[in-house]
Amino acid sequence: MKTLTTLSVAVLLSGASTLAMAATNPISVHVLNTQTGKPSSGVEVKLEHQTDNGWETVATDTTSEDGRISALFPEGETLESGVYRAVFGTGDWYKKQDISTFFPEITVPFQVDNVDQHYHIPLLLSPYAYSTYRGS
Repeated sequence: MKTLTTLSVAVLLSGASTLAMAATNPISVHVLNTQTGKPSSGVEVKLEHQTDNGWETVATDTTSEDGRISALFPEGETLESGVYRAVFGTGDWYKKQDISTFFPEITVPFQVDNVDQHYHIPLLLSPYAYSTYRGS
């Protein structure tokens, strides 16, 4: 019978904590570098909500070691229906990597129709191309 090491237990609990946070937070993002096949840690992501007066910043955070922000929407706030966008600071991220890029930032707008759903925005990134889709 195998026993769990302290590190294994810590990793499992960390993963469970991230899943629990994602389950209670309505918006998450994940950035993957398709050039290297690895997660993009350290990418700043700004969440904005479209209002009658333009775009209002809701939150800003930075991707973790695994390229994720599992809880981008501010805790204690109420998600409203409407148009949001995730603004990925790719230019600054590539500059830190000493790599030039065509996209100084990537903006991904999305529609929130059901405030009880989770909205996950993955970004597949390379210096001269990107793609995104509705994640789960």
